[in-house]
Amino acid sequence: MNFLYVLVPLVPAAFVLGWWASRQAGARRSGAEVSELSSDYFRGLNYLLNEEQDKAIEVFLKLAEYNRDTVETHLALGNLFRRRGEVDRAIRLHQHLVSRPGLTDAMKTVALLELGEDYMRAGLLDRAEALFSDLVAMDAHAPSALRHLIAIYQHERDWHKAIEHARRLEVMTGEDEAPMIAQFYCELADRSRQHGARAEARDYLRQAFECQPGCVRAFMLTGRMLSEDGQHAEAVTAYEAAIKADIAFTPDILPPLLNSYARSQQMERAEHFLHDMLGRYHGVSPVLALTHLYRQRDGERAAVDFLTAQLRQRPSVRGLMALIDATMDKIEGEARENFLILRDLTRKLLEGQAMYRCSRCGFGAKAHHWQCPSCKSWSTIRPIHGVASE
Repeated sequence: MNFLYVLVPLVPAAFVLGWWASRQAGARRSGAEVSELSSDYFRGLNYLLNEEQDKAIEVFLKLAEYNRDTVETHLALGNLFRRRGEVDRAIRLHQHLVSRPGLTDAMKTVALLELGEDYMRAGLLDRAEALFSDLVAMDAHAPSALRHLIAIYQHERDWHKAIEHARRLEVMTGEDEAPMIAQFYCELADRSRQHGARAEARDYLRQAFECQPGCVRAFMLTGRMLSEDGQHAEAVTAYEAAIKADIAFTPDILPPLLNSYARSQQMERAEHFLHDMLGRYHGVSPVLALTHLYRQRDGERAAVDFLTAQLRQRPSVRGLMALIDATMDKIEGEARENFLILRDLTRKLLEGQAMYRCSRCGFGAKAHHWQCPSCKSWSTIRPIHGVASE
């Protein structure tokens, strides 16, 4: 009897102690699981930082399978699929996310943006355009959607729509998109010029200057059109304005400018302009232009003396090659053979060199592009200055 009185009060206490012990064990298991998940997550990030995408995908797949409600993990996984070129898998994953019930509006918008990028990567530009247009209409992540739409219209060369959406982006963000819009008008002007619609081309150039008064490309196109129309004196003024607007483009502007000088019989003006450039521009192009001018006016000896003096101040492989060519006729025997070898070596060195580089992504090119083929930025590809280039 006394035993029962002692036992009964101990039953609830034992139950409580058992529940507490069970909870503590569960907490330890939960903590271990969270710790394991955190470890896996950081391991996946480490793989990403080391550009080991296959291993990162394996880790994030494990995380996504373990916790199907983790939207961020699925987004990271879809982004990885797209970067690795598995666009179909990325599309399916993001479509699944978009259709998931209970997803917040903010996360659904992010998933839609990712899906639109998948469509762009897959070349499904019509689907991407429709999706981004819907996001803009809903005012959901509109700046990002607008930038994607502008990229689509640039790819399709629909410059009118690109201009329209760039202006909307300016209003929405307050950022200055005028230099990019000026490039779009230059694209329209060049296309009209090629199709013979010269009045239309001039109107587009006027709008380009309204967007960016110092648009070097618009000055160059103006000079080209004036030259094509036989207005060489006016073309000289346009090309000189182009160099003053951005002296970095001197190597591309000098050839047509020198042609317009010659056709308008303004070689004295050419000499003054080129001499002025020597003090402002440290590349070799003005030196080579003046060397050619002195050769025609004063003879080979004067040209070689000028070029030799300039190369002492600004060493250049292009200048050296011009000097070798200028002196080859005066060299005979073994020395001539050595000079021929040197000329071939310098030519091969120049052939293997990138002459232009994008200031934003580092893309190298032998010819100039107004839009970088790699990062798609405008007016960022510029001549490389150095001994082996400009």
